[in-house]
Amino acid sequence: MKVVLAYSGGLDTSCILTWLREQYDAEVVTFCADLGQEEELDGLHEKAYATGATKSYIEDLTEEFARDFIFPMFQANAIYESLYLLGTSIARPLIAKRLVEVAIAEGAEYICHGATGKGNDQIRFELTAYALKPDIKVIAPWRSPEWTFKGRNDLIAYAKDRKIPITVSAAKPYSMDRNLLHISFEGGILEDPWVESPVETHVLTTPVEQTPDQAEYVIVEFEKGIPVAVNGEKLSPANLMRKLNKLGGKHGVGRIDIVETRFTGMKDRGIYETPGGTILHHAHRALETICMDRETMHLRDQLVPQYSTMVYNGFWFAPEREFLQAAVTESQKNVTGEVRCKLYKGGCYVVGRRSPYTLYDPSVVTFEEGGDYNQGDATGFIKLNALRLRLRALANQGK
Repeated sequence: MKVVLAYSGGLDTSCILTWLREQYDAEVVTFCADLGQEEELDGLHEKAYATGATKSYIEDLTEEFARDFIFPMFQANAIYESLYLLGTSIARPLIAKRLVEVAIAEGAEYICHGATGKGNDQIRFELTAYALKPDIKVIAPWRSPEWTFKGRNDLIAYAKDRKIPITVSAAKPYSMDRNLLHISFEGGILEDPWVESPVETHVLTTPVEQTPDQAEYVIVEFEKGIPVAVNGEKLSPANLMRKLNKLGGKHGVGRIDIVETRFTGMKDRGIYETPGGTILHHAHRALETICMDRETMHLRDQLVPQYSTMVYNGFWFAPEREFLQAAVTESQKNVTGEVRCKLYKGGCYVVGRRSPYTLYDPSVVTFEEGGDYNQGDATGFIKLNALRLRLRALANQGK
């Protein structure tokens, strides 16, 4: 029996690797997608082999992640429950996609993940896997009757007993998930939504009290809704994200403390740092305001909650998401230009926008006399729009 395990080297997947070998006498191949975890990947090959893996994959998918997942999602202005920029959600379909591809290449019938039976990731991983390979077999230890562990403390004890190298401790049990778009913190003391998050949960963003006292400006350039340059410098998708993360993080931009509703229905508290994504979100939206026709924008905006929920719930490789993406792409054909943002004390403020496709015409909108607009034209416009209201009022008056 051969299993390809989605492996991070953290507490859960380190224990699962050993558990698979003990429970099923399985040959375990580990796969880790490099989505921008930085130093978290150091020594991962060695750790996997030391824990019993027969083969270890670590693949740099950062460019694909930014180009094919983050940027199309940001074209749609996706934001879940008005707050969450979907940093974890959008990473899962890419991890699962490559996990299935590795399983096919390795001739493995099984894939395995360490997501719990309470969360969203189990759904995201498995919906993607079944969409791409309908006959794949999935092992989800946290849902298995043979899995006797009740929580993280049990796993810590198991790791010590089996001499599995781990870095987590019972004193600091909250989980972290990092990629090119964000870093999240959940669990442990963060499960009390009244308790303020500790200072060590500042990784990508500077605590606002320590941010510079001078504002900094950043110009983001877009082509058809896709970011292509920062401050005049053309950058690859991944490097553009890294650049914006550094700039935004320096000024404490993009940190949120939220309680969200999981697909399973339960509420969950999370701390998210999304500095570069926050800049992109504000800049992209600002550019659309001068480039997109009103009716197109308003219709697209009605689709944002549905699109965001699809991504959050794991339906990236579903026909409804692909259908909406085609509409989003069409809406972005003139969203080309530059936006200037001011970064200061945790805030990202749009202070300028320009585009060769701008629909903003100063000669029409000006408050000064003259221009290309006849104000008298508004009389008939108002009367036509008031007609039904007047008729209703007359009917109510018995006239």
